[in-house]
Amino acid sequence: MTQTTSPSGATIAEAEAFLDAHPEIEAVDIVLHDSNGIGRGKIIRRHELLPLFRSGRHMPISILGLDVCGEDVHETGLIWDQGDGDLRAWPLPGTLKPLHGTNPPRAEVFLSLYELDGRPMTSDPRHALRRQVDALAARGLVAAGAFELEFFLLARDPDAAGRMQPAADVLDGRRSHKTEVYSVDHLQGMLPLFSDVYAAAEKAGIRAETLISEYAPGQYELTLHYREDVMQAADDLMRLKRIVRAQARAHGVVACFMAKPIASYAGSGMHFHVSLRDESGRNIFAEKTAGTWTEPLLHALGGLRATMAESMLVFAPHLNSWRRFANQSYAPVSTAWGVNNRSVALRVPAGDVSARRIEHRPSGVDANPYLVATTVLAGIQHGLDLRLDPGPETTGNAYSEDPEGPRIPRDWRAAIDAATHSDFLKAALGEDMHRTFTAVKAAEYARVARTISEVDFDLYLHTV
Repeated sequence: MTQTTSPSGATIAEAEAFLDAHPEIEAVDIVLHDSNGIGRGKIIRRHELLPLFRSGRHMPISILGLDVCGEDVHETGLIWDQGDGDLRAWPLPGTLKPLHGTNPPRAEVFLSLYELDGRPMTSDPRHALRRQVDALAARGLVAAGAFELEFFLLARDPDAAGRMQPAADVLDGRRSHKTEVYSVDHLQGMLPLFSDVYAAAEKAGIRAETLISEYAPGQYELTLHYREDVMQAADDLMRLKRIVRAQARAHGVVACFMAKPIASYAGSGMHFHVSLRDESGRNIFAEKTAGTWTEPLLHALGGLRATMAESMLVFAPHLNSWRRFANQSYAPVSTAWGVNNRSVALRVPAGDVSARRIEHRPSGVDANPYLVATTVLAGIQHGLDLRLDPGPETTGNAYSEDPEGPRIPRDWRAAIDAATHSDFLKAALGEDMHRTFTAVKAAEYARVARTISEVDFDLYLHTV
């Protein structure tokens, strides 16, 4: 039987109201996200929007079985094993928004993929997150959170040595190769670009907040307003990445979301702040007396520590992701936890007790926020279920200490192996999402392994 009533909860009334409010819109980007967090979809014309909300849109099942290059990965079982048939993509309520600065004017709406009978297609990352949100709801809990977005703005052309280089200021063409961390004056040169980013975010209903010059030449950070719904937090991050990329391109520079684009400087993280509220709205991580940690907070930390090693592929999904993990680079190299300590993987920020939360720091900005949130929520619930002790707090340098607890994998191959054989990750993501994700990662590893890089020639051409 074919589903004709939207299983996503989207209504025709939402689309009609949007078209009435925006007579200038001529086309709409319809976007769903694959296991890598890459937006896949189509651009439809204005007259096609109401049919999309009324009946959904057919999309091939293989769209969720693609690697980072957009090529089929047959091992996912989503290609010829199922005849590469069509499923139905449905718009997600509240995600239909106008795009800033498009000519002719366009809008954007997010999609999720469903079976033809309306059941969630379980290799869709957003459905994986929904499962964990629903599992928390069954416990009377709601996850709130926000992601931080770190990224580089790079020049379109490499330097004389062929290396990527920081972009010149869009204001006056000035270029700096200094770190410039926290420099307010340095931000002035990119304000025309960021003004457009903020305008686009406001139009999209996103509260982009603090702008920072980060710890590398050309590196920046944008923070997002804390959301009471963690699904909305992941949507915000996805939308903001697309906004930054589009506005950078419009200003003649490149927005780079690689985890480590410049070897000699820090990489870009995607720190995830998360807390849990009960049915009365009380933050269950918040202690009555500062420094006297609640059992739920400690158990959540224990669960995240216990499951981190087998989850690292979600947090660092690409070869380049693993170049970010280096001592003294603000990327964690252990599972340590601590308070107001940026060398640990799991940081409890100082500040207002009522806003007590965990800052999960392992993920690179190249990770899929839906899968990151899914895995973090599953790890927290694992800790709550087993009442896990996180062990002693790290109060010093977590790069030099050797805290007790599980070790994270040291490279991409090890992370793929750990994730593939992880019963925890299979349960966290769901069997189909787990198979899809690990199969895609294994295929990408094979692609990289058979590629002869410039490093090979530099090291071996004239020496062996």
